[in-house]
Amino acid sequence: MSLEAEIRSLREARDAVLLAHNYQRPEVQEIADYVGDSLYLARRAQEADRSVIVFAGVRFMAETAKILNPGRTVLLPDPKAGCGLADAVTAEQVRAWKAEHPGAAVVAYINTSAEVKAEADYCCTSSNAVKVVERIPAGQEVLFLPDMFLGDYVRRRTGRNLHLWVGDCPVHARLRPERLAAARAEHPGAPVVAHPECGCASEVLPQVDRVLSTDGMVRFAEETRAPEVLVATEVGILHRMRRLNPGTTFTPLDAGAICPYMKEIDLADVRDALAELRYRIEVPPPIAGRARGVLERMVAT
Repeated sequence: MSLEAEIRSLREARDAVLLAHNYQRPEVQEIADYVGDSLYLARRAQEADRSVIVFAGVRFMAETAKILNPGRTVLLPDPKAGCGLADAVTAEQVRAWKAEHPGAAVVAYINTSAEVKAEADYCCTSSNAVKVVERIPAGQEVLFLPDMFLGDYVRRRTGRNLHLWVGDCPVHARLRPERLAAARAEHPGAPVVAHPECGCASEVLPQVDRVLSTDGMVRFAEETRAPEVLVATEVGILHRMRRLNPGTTFTPLDAGAICPYMKEIDLADVRDALAELRYRIEVPPPIAGRARGVLERMVAT
């Protein structure tokens, strides 16, 4: 029996739903029930009428699913699937930052630990960060963490004077303006779509045609009739874009933009997670209770 067949059989036997992020390995995306960005998958986790949630992504995503679905079993197929951006700030650091700005609203990007989310007033994804900040009263200070490039993009879009935590995604941070300029010269006329975590999206916004979340890029891929598109984000998204629109050439801005954490999970890991119900994600109730409200508002935005 193939790994794919084993997974399908075990998925039914365990009453499980398999969620995969857009940056996962192509073969994992192909076997998943749902593929998407963090916001889409958080919503699908809530809506799926299954006892077990297998999250092919990274730890903060699985933690989010567990917080929103405390009565269900949530599995992360490989415990090494962490996140460099989530590691950029701790709950202790957030508490110290809040003490320096009493009364400020804390907006935590979803790429944070459960402990950090428990210290926040709002949570957002790249899909809805602008909407979340726009809903905060105009006169209130805003602390945005941990991604400074996403924060700068939101600051430009909203006109708000955000205080930004100095953190970044190591993969997206390498997508710099000079690389963008070189790619435009190498591929004249090709539109550029960029994730807002990218340094090029923040610093030279006029040179980027569309700043989009990964699901936004997927929708763009379905709609575009451009012969070629330059894509500034982790290269895992290209599998889905190319599959949806084989008539367009989707070229990575940097073919080396690969997140090692997103590539930790393979089909054998998914099979073993279902067979052995490993590795279970648990969030301490006091932390989960404090983080649940901000996540519920995020999903509803």
